[in-house]
Amino acid sequence: MIQATPSIAIDESEIEESFVRASGPGGQHVNKVSSAVQIRFDVRRSPSLPNDVAIRLMKLAGSKLTLDGVIVIVAQTHRSQKRNREEAMERLLELIRAAAVRPQVRRATKPTKASKERRLVSKEKRSGVKAGRQKPISD
Repeated sequence: MIQATPSIAIDESEIEESFVRASGPGGQHVNKVSSAVQIRFDVRRSPSLPNDVAIRLMKLAGSKLTLDGVIVIVAQTHRSQKRNREEAMERLLELIRAAAVRPQVRRATKPTKASKERRLVSKEKRSGVKAGRQKPISD
């Protein structure tokens, strides 16, 4: 079990890993070893995630989410397969942690009487400045 948050733990069998050849650093070694990691996590069918977290996770994933509801994360910045694997897992866990946070509901408030008064005074002052720019009316 991988502990994402204190209340959410993901079973390792839900995460599918595949290793592919990476572009980037590695020299001649890059053509011999599959060091890039591709992690696939099925959000829709995951029993580990509560429904509200899964919905927020799908919204947060953006272009990483496939049409089937699978998050695909590719890590290939490091030369070693182990470090790429750790980076991909950390990125997935960060996404899950971000989705686990409930957004605060914004409650609409009314402006105070003093703030309304300040707004009207500043509008009046600005109006006077603009009126002073007009050509004088000739009689």
